[in-house]
Amino acid sequence: MVEPVAESAAGFAPSWLGPVVVERLMAVIDAALIVVSGIGCAVGYHVVTAGTLGKADVYAAASVLVAVNFILLTIVQQGYRLKTITNLPRTFRMTLTTWTFLFGALLAIAFTMKVSDAFSRGTTISFYLVGLAALLAWKTVAARWTAHAQRTGAFANGRAIMIAEFGLATSSNAVDDLGQHGYRLMRLMEIPAKELASPLLLSSLAPRFEELINYAREHRIEHVFLLINWSRQHAIDSILDMLKILPLPVHLVPDPNTARFLRYPLVGTGNTFTAELRRAPLSMRERALKRALDLVGASFALFVFAPVMLVTALLIKLTSPGPVFFRQTRHGFGGRAFRIFKFRTMRVLEDGPTIVQAQKDDPRVTPIGKWLRKTSIDELPQLLNVLKGDMSLVGPRPHAAAHNTEYEQIIGNYAFRHHVKPGITGWAQVNGYRGETRTLDLMQKRVEYDLWYINNWSLWLDVRIMLGTAVVTFARPTAY
Repeated sequence: MVEPVAESAAGFAPSWLGPVVVERLMAVIDAALIVVSGIGCAVGYHVVTAGTLGKADVYAAASVLVAVNFILLTIVQQGYRLKTITNLPRTFRMTLTTWTFLFGALLAIAFTMKVSDAFSRGTTISFYLVGLAALLAWKTVAARWTAHAQRTGAFANGRAIMIAEFGLATSSNAVDDLGQHGYRLMRLMEIPAKELASPLLLSSLAPRFEELINYAREHRIEHVFLLINWSRQHAIDSILDMLKILPLPVHLVPDPNTARFLRYPLVGTGNTFTAELRRAPLSMRERALKRALDLVGASFALFVFAPVMLVTALLIKLTSPGPVFFRQTRHGFGGRAFRIFKFRTMRVLEDGPTIVQAQKDDPRVTPIGKWLRKTSIDELPQLLNVLKGDMSLVGPRPHAAAHNTEYEQIIGNYAFRHHVKPGITGWAQVNGYRGETRTLDLMQKRVEYDLWYINNWSLWLDVRIMLGTAVVTFARPTAY
């Protein structure tokens, strides 16, 4: 069966206008709006109130700093993907929380480093409001324009046809993904499984392929996609043979069974490529890089958050009886036990064979403890664990020893989390698996993300996770 998927091929965008270009353009416009808003607010405020331009160079540098950090945080949240840009409610939430968090964080750093006097309150407030309004207005325009462009095929500079095993096109998300990434699917040719298995495939499909080849020539098709079970080697080779007259790239789309393995890194072993389903613990070089990041990051964080930690300690001491810090046994690298530091948030100090996870409206949590857990301030003392070498800034979150023993028995891959040091934050946490795990499914998903992190570790990934954690903590608080 050969089905038309798209209408006419007329009216295509320039060949350079692909989704990647559009996504980068969105980031550039965001940066320009932020810098212009910052400089404009600074100059405007000082002209109105003092009749001078003020320290325009200082505000220009600050605006660039805000713009760079805003773009990095948005990239971490995949905010420049087309599917995010067109989701206006999500874009609004992301912009509001990122912009607000960024201003709060930079003001806190400026105050700690005693440079906040260089910025007037009027300029800062107007920059926050004008910049936010400009970004939200631009996001609204961008969402509507992008959605319209996708509907009309403006990004679809790659005209394509697909040859699929019957039923796979509807059960796979490949068609939607191709559309999202700039390919305009002009024809879909489906072949029943019985025909694909036939040794007479070439002769039986010859007339249909002749028609498809003529169509490809007439409509200037640029790509051919094959969506066929990879075990059908004879069918794939036969189809490639019939398409060899066309000077076009042919892409073999993985079937669902194969696709799950392609998420793993491909490693060359001689003349063979393998999917590295499980990697060994980090190499000496990787461990040295990660340790350097931990030492620098933890030292800087302790310096920045020292006032917050001091105030927190006083509040805990004044509002409830008991110690300021809570220490509990956790399992770290290689399954070795260590004692984790946290600010005490409960009226009890559990560290035995049976520990109940904190739940919503848990009576054991103190009033100040509830706030500490929501903001993750209770985790700050773990910076000491990082300096000691028991933990890392980023890694799988360590669970209480009692929970560790329980999950190792019921989740098959759970123990692999101990191939790296546990972290204050992790890949699972920035992807929404933070706080209480009420069901086994939630814990299994958390473990799945932890294993992905271990198999795909890089220094840049750690930086991304740290930036993402800052946003997620305030945007989606799920700890209580």
